[in-house]
Amino acid sequence: MLRRVTGFFVYLFERVLPDPFVFAILLSLITAALALGLAPHGSPPEVLTAWYNGLFQIFPFAFQMVMVLVTGYALSTSRPVARLLASLAALPRSAPQAVALAMVISMAANLLNWGFGLVVSALLAREIAKRHRLDFAWLMAAAYSGFLMFPPGLSSSIALAEATPGSVLNITQKVTGEVIPLSQTLLAWYNIVPTVILFAILPLIFTWVGPSEADTVPADQARLAAEDAARPARAQVPGFAGFMDRAWILNLAIVAGAALYFGRAIWAGSFHLDINALILIFLALGLLLHWRPIAYADAIQSAARVTGSLLLQYPLYGGIMGMMTATGLAGVIAKGFIAVSSQHSLPFWGFVSSIVISLFVPSGGGHWAVQGPFIVPAAAALHVSQGAAAMSVAYGEGVANMIQPFWALPLLAIAGIGMRRVMGFSVISFFVSLVVFGGTLLLLV
Repeated sequence: MLRRVTGFFVYLFERVLPDPFVFAILLSLITAALALGLAPHGSPPEVLTAWYNGLFQIFPFAFQMVMVLVTGYALSTSRPVARLLASLAALPRSAPQAVALAMVISMAANLLNWGFGLVVSALLAREIAKRHRLDFAWLMAAAYSGFLMFPPGLSSSIALAEATPGSVLNITQKVTGEVIPLSQTLLAWYNIVPTVILFAILPLIFTWVGPSEADTVPADQARLAAEDAARPARAQVPGFAGFMDRAWILNLAIVAGAALYFGRAIWAGSFHLDINALILIFLALGLLLHWRPIAYADAIQSAARVTGSLLLQYPLYGGIMGMMTATGLAGVIAKGFIAVSSQHSLPFWGFVSSIVISLFVPSGGGHWAVQGPFIVPAAAALHVSQGAAAMSVAYGEGVANMIQPFWALPLLAIAGIGMRRVMGFSVISFFVSLVVFGGTLLLLV
C-alpha cells in the first residue's frame, strides 16, 4: 500500500510540479497576490519595495551556501575522504539497505550540524548510486529526509537563539526577559521522543516505499563516475610560479590560522559551530588533504559547476521572504492560527502555522523573527512553556522542508538530479514527520 501511495505522489509531482526555477517564480507571484490582498502593508509600492530589498538581502546567505557546497565538495574529492565514502557506500547488500544507510547517516550528520549533513548526505548518496542499481530519486529523498533532524538537533537556529542572552533572535528574552536554556528545548522530553521515533521508523518506512523494478529510474553511473574522476594534472609551470603553485607550506599556513582561531575560541568558551565555522573547517581540511595549492584550486574549480541553480533561485526566494516579512503577511498568518489556540493547543497551532509560513519563508530559523513576536506573548498569556512554543515553530520549519525545494537545492545540485521525482518520495517524510511532531506536541506538552 505504501508503495502505491508513493507511486501516486511520484506520478503527481513529475507531472504537476514545475522546474524549481519556475516554482520559485510562481511562489513569488502567489506571495505578491496574498500580500496585496491580506497584508497590513500590502500596497503595490510597499510590496514592490519589499520584493526588491529581499532580492539582495539574501546575497550573504546565498554566498555562504555556495561556499558550503564548493568547500564540502572539494573536500570529498580528496583521496582520504573519497576512500571513506567509498567504503561506506560498499556496505549495503541491497537497495533497501542502501537507502536506510543513507538516511541514518544523513539524520546523524544533520543532528550534529545541518550544513555538514546536507553535504555529507549528498556525497554519500552519489557514492552509493555509483555502486548499486536503485532508484536515484528514492535514494536522494532518503538522504534529504535526514534534514528533518536540523530543528531538533545541535545546530537548531531557534533553540540556540533562545539560549543566547542578547541574541538578535532571542524573542523570548525581548518580550519576557527570560532566556530559555537548552534543557527546556533540545534536551526536553518533547524533543527527544520524536527524534528517537523518527530515527527508528523513518528509515524502515523508506525501505517499503521504493518503486518496483519496472518503475525504477537508476542513476547514470557512468556520468557520476566521470564527474568524480580525478582531473588531469595540469602541466607544471616552470620556474618560481610553478614552485609557488606546489608550495604545500602555503596550504599549511591557512590551516594553522584556522586551527589557532578555533583553539582560541574554544579556550575562551565562545566557539559555536555555525555556518561560517563550518565553511572554514571544510576549507582547512580540504587544503590539508589536497596538500598543494594548485590541487585545491583545481578541486574548487571542479566543484563550482554545481552552484548554478543556487545562484539563479536564491534571489527569488529572497524576494519572497522580503514580501512575507516587510508587508506583515507572515504576521497575519501567524496571528490567525494563534487566535484559535488554547493553552493545550498553542504549540500544535504554532507548529501548523510554521509549516505554512515556511513554505514561503524557508530560512534556517529566520522566520522566527516574524512568528516569534506573536507566539511568545500568546504563550506567556496562556501559561504555555516558552521552550515548547519556540520548538513548535522549529519543527514546522523542518516538516515544511520536505515539500519545499529551497533546502533541497544544494543536495540536488551535488547529485545532479531533478527535483520533481525526489519530492514525490520526500512527501512521505512530510506526512510521517507531520504526525510524529504534531502528535508529540499534542500529547507531551
